[in-house]
Amino acid sequence: MFDLSDEAVVEGWLENPYWQYFCGFEYFQHDFPIDPSSLVRWRKRIGKEGAEFLLQQTLATAKRNGRLKKRHLHKINVDTTVQEKNITFPTDAKLFHRMCERLVKEARKIGVALRQTYVRVGKEILLRQSRYAHAKQFKRAQAQTKRLKTILGRVVRDIGRKCSEPPPKLAELLALAMRLLAQQKESKNKLYSVDAPEVECIAKGKARQRYEFGCKVGVATTSRDNWVIGVQALHGNPYDGRTLSGASRWSG
Repeated sequence: MFDLSDEAVVEGWLENPYWQYFCGFEYFQHDFPIDPSSLVRWRKRIGKEGAEFLLQQTLATAKRNGRLKKRHLHKINVDTTVQEKNITFPTDAKLFHRMCERLVKEARKIGVALRQTYVRVGKEILLRQSRYAHAKQFKRAQAQTKRLKTILGRVVRDIGRKCSEPPPKLAELLALAMRLLAQQKESKNKLYSVDAPEVECIAKGKARQRYEFGCKVGVATTSRDNWVIGVQALHGNPYDGRTLSGASRWSG
């Protein structure tokens, strides 16, 4: 409702007695209930089926209490919007540096000794690139971006030589790194976030913000009182008119 991060939700819960009462506590709590990362793991654990079950139970509760009535369901509105992902604006320099960090960290976990990690050097190059870009010295900034790309290629090749059969997580990161190294300005299905590779660049024609980074979502609501009765993630940025045919299925 308030577009908060997981950390902000936990911090707000600690200060807001209404949120605590909504969660079933009878007395005011003074300690964090969970670690913010637990919310991420919980969402992954329940998956798509769990989220649909929670929505069904919410609507069933509203029907039992007389809040959602048959007259509300006589007319349904279906529309699409963009569910933005909480990522920074993607630039090549940041993507190369972040991918290199993730690869080095995962390689260390499995005991792969790299020839060079570039941890300190990579930070210095990224800082230099951002300063050049801020000063509009674009040729110098592009040279630093190229250096970061070269470093990422070295790390990928070093891991490939020393770990012929990487574990699934490292293999997935290596595949993303190869995809990042190969993509060009005109490429389709670009990688915009290392931590959220499912993010897509979507243009909805808004004057305020031309491009949004996230996933297109179809939402079905009642015309009366705006009850949300169905939500569906639409990957691949399909045309809005083609999403209507399946709306009756996922809106129930």
